Amino acid sequence: MNAMTNLRLITVLVLCLTPPPLLAQGAGKRPVRALTPATPGGPGDTQIRLLAPKMSEVLGQTIIVDNRASNNGIVAMDLVARSAPDGLTWAVGNSGTHSVNPALYKQLSYDPLRDFVAVSQFSTTGMVVTANPRLPGGSSINDLVALAKKQPGKTNIAIPGATGELAGDALWSQLQLKMTNVPYRGSAPALLAVIAGEVDIALLTPLAVQMHLQSGKVKAYGVTSKERSPVLPDVPTLQEQGVTGYDFPYWNGLFVAKGTPDKIVRELHRAVVAALTEADVKERFKQLGLIAVGNTPEEFREFVRRDVEKCRQIVKESGIPLL
Repeated sequence: MNAMTNLRLITVLVLCLTPPPLLAQGAGKRPVRALTPATPGGPGDTQIRLLAPKMSEVLGQTIIVDNRASNNGIVAMDLVARSAPDGLTWAVGNSGTHSVNPALYKQLSYDPLRDFVAVSQFSTTGMVVTANPRLPGGSSINDLVALAKKQPGKTNIAIPGATGELAGDALWSQLQLKMTNVPYRGSAPALLAVIAGEVDIALLTPLAVQMHLQSGKVKAYGVTSKERSPVLPDVPTLQEQGVTGYDFPYWNGLFVAKGTPDKIVRELHRAVVAALTEADVKERFKQLGLIAVGNTPEEFREFVRRDVEKCRQIVKESGIPLL
């Protein structure tokens, strides 16, 4: 037996003895289900579909994206909260499902900290106060204020989820405007409603509005975060336009059910980070105006805890009625 044959045998033995990823060991042939709380094409759906190929490679698992649209994403989150703690059912959560809902609802079927294990945050971005271009006036927040004050309660706001609802309610409270909320199951139908003129305004991510803003199908009054969107550099923030202290970003991240073993959580975190650092994913996130994060489970949990407190304080200070 020559040296080359020996080397091949050793390589085969090493490959055979190398254990598969922990998640795959206990999974059998069951695929992973990644539940997103909105329709296809929304921010969370887009991100998990970009991350899934590399995550699947790292984990040795097939990943199926399961869209479960409902008002404020409650159905998808509740399903994951009640799932087996084996790492095979994921929640693609966001600032609405895990920070705003606990602040807005008197009774919520899940607790974002007690019922979930935070794995890692995918991204953060500001939202765009988006409007039908046929609305009278220009594109500054002062133009919107003037319009809304002429017709109290008659300016309709498409609500794609809890983040947009609370961000809008807090803004209208600060600007002393009376608006009417109209719920939609996700950002895609909310955007279509604005374009069609069914509603006047929606708070949506740059991912949702960028192409339509450039084509003139919508106009933008401002960005909700304290910094301008890198893909919409000409759209000023609301703070720049005099809405003092207003800062309301939107984020997405991965969660699993409470009780999921720490080794599996670490493996999932490693897969998220590996996917976020892929060159094509980084470039696509940049094109979509998303700032990649990839924090640790401990950092993500603490981030969510602080965000829940912030949202509860906003609800209290703004006098927003609970649902």
